[in-house]
Amino acid sequence: MIAARSSRRLQRWLVGVSAMSLAFLLAPAGVARAADSTPVPVPPNTGLTDKGTGTVTAADRDFVIKVRLAGLWEIPAGNMAVEKSDDPRIQEIGRNISAQHVVLDKLDIAVAKKLGVALPNQPNGDQQGWLNEMRTAPTSRQFDQIYIDRLRAAHGKIFPAIATIRASTRNDSVRKLAQEANQFVMTHMTLLESSGIVDYSQLPTLPPPAAAGKGPVPVDNAMLAAASSPGGVPGVSTSVILLVLAGALVAGVVTTMRIFRAR
Repeated sequence: MIAARSSRRLQRWLVGVSAMSLAFLLAPAGVARAADSTPVPVPPNTGLTDKGTGTVTAADRDFVIKVRLAGLWEIPAGNMAVEKSDDPRIQEIGRNISAQHVVLDKLDIAVAKKLGVALPNQPNGDQQGWLNEMRTAPTSRQFDQIYIDRLRAAHGKIFPAIATIRASTRNDSVRKLAQEANQFVMTHMTLLESSGIVDYSQLPTLPPPAAAGKGPVPVDNAMLAAASSPGGVPGVSTSVILLVLAGALVAGVVTTMRIFRAR
């Protein structure tokens, strides 16, 4: 009987080991397939509507145009990275950013059509200049540096602009586009930084914040009025404050005497 129990335990153990071994063998293939294809970062359904309702401001129209302009130069720049770079990392970054901008461009064109925004078909002057820099780069290494730095700087400029539109627009289609564009741009900045060659010292810096007052806590007019008034609190006389404090003191003494009498 003991031998039979031992045999059954051994069988169960062998079945468990076989199952784990099979899972271990199958897992790497699935992970490898997922790692080989970078998904385009289209956010899931967040409940945002896309009916074109709400006021369209000049800032909204400018935003839709700028999303289009971004694709007009970043798509060919990414294609150049695949062709001109000798670094597999840069090639993969260019391939991913180019493919993702194709998707974002389609989303942008749909919004522009819905809102009646006329879109450009050519990059602007600055963007054409950056593309020419890449085309004429004499070596693969110089191309890599130009490609990474130009795109990283451009994404850094558009990133806060997207946040402003996302937070302030009154049009639902522009809001949804800003939500989508935000995820694309954040993904692209991360991809560019993964190259390890971003020259952060060349990125533009923000101006220092305007001083609201001296000291760690900003001083406003109400605080100044309170500090300068004779009673310490504007609108409340010193006599009233003293009466309140005296009443609280008397109440405390009476309560204490009652406690001691109860003991």
